[in-house]
Amino acid sequence: MDPIRPKDRFLVFGSPLIEEAEIEEVVACLRSAWIGTGPRVAKFEADFAAYKGVQNAVALNSCTAALHLSLLAADLGPDAEVITTPLTFCATVNAIIFAGAKPVLADIDPHTWNIDPQEIERCITPRTRAIVPVHFAGRPCDMGAIMAIARRHNLKVIEDCAHAIETEYEGQKAGTFGDFGCFSFYSTKNVVTGEGGMVLAKREEDIARIKVLGLHGMSKDAWKRFGDEGFKHYQVVECGFKYNMMDMQAALGVHQLHRVDDYWRRRRQIWERYMEALAPLPLGLPAPVMADQRHACHLFNILIDGAKTGITRDSFLDRMTFHGIGVGVHYLSLTEHPYYQKTFGWKPGDYPNAMRIGRQTVSLPISAKLTENDVADCIQAIYTELNFHI
Repeated sequence: MDPIRPKDRFLVFGSPLIEEAEIEEVVACLRSAWIGTGPRVAKFEADFAAYKGVQNAVALNSCTAALHLSLLAADLGPDAEVITTPLTFCATVNAIIFAGAKPVLADIDPHTWNIDPQEIERCITPRTRAIVPVHFAGRPCDMGAIMAIARRHNLKVIEDCAHAIETEYEGQKAGTFGDFGCFSFYSTKNVVTGEGGMVLAKREEDIARIKVLGLHGMSKDAWKRFGDEGFKHYQVVECGFKYNMMDMQAALGVHQLHRVDDYWRRRRQIWERYMEALAPLPLGLPAPVMADQRHACHLFNILIDGAKTGITRDSFLDRMTFHGIGVGVHYLSLTEHPYYQKTFGWKPGDYPNAMRIGRQTVSLPISAKLTENDVADCIQAIYTELNFHI
């Protein structure tokens, strides 16, 4: 079988759309007197807060850092347990471990692939202190039910919005429900800074603490110490971390953010094209989007059940690569990984919905950068493989 496209035209999964405005801003930053944390970071924070309709945001070097500092600012206390989903990137659960808490998994809803509120309720113990819902692929979690659970049990909520910059639930933006909202600007995300993250918080004191923790626990950041207002002495008030964002990163983000809804509309078009084109095939497709929700369309996942398709998920991944189509896996259940099995005794079969989805899922290219021909090539590759194997 011949490849659809030559190997020198491989369609890279998640390749971001970088436009001239970002390039020019980065060059201007490099030519300026400041490339570290400075005025561009401050602008990016202000613009992101405005987009989310909140007063303040803190830019950091990753969503992992955002989750970690949010959990620390939540003051969970000793022997704390934090409930999250098994269908997520390892950073979600690692941040819980960094904060000195014990992660507890609640299985996913097999329809939405988000954490199941009924499973959250089942996992609550006297040691439970927080919930970390993950808006998987950009679909909002059932925040009405989750916030009701949190209120009943006096729990903190830290939203993992790595996929969910544009996401809304019943007209409210993701990241503004819980005590904290954490976002990612990694190179495959909907707004790109290469590496980067952002935190929203309900309380001003939490924002202030995260700012301090994000730069060594110092009372003044570098821009304020060395700016044109004169040298400012600093004091170390906590044992903090090196988690700050640089102006070179924010130079990308300020322009990416201005086009975030335009990019979302393009991804939604691709999403709808996939849903229509792939409907006749024996694949698992994402659930329809509810009328009162806005799905960020960050990922488009199909499920490859070998009994129905005649090809295993991993063989399908290899064949898509052969056809020049970059694909991903988001995600193997956390319970599949040796470290967590050894440390917490997690077993895949204990979370059957996450296990099944994790073993069948394939993420297709979905980016504002994709042309109509790119999308058509991806669809054709899928049809070629499944027609060959069925």
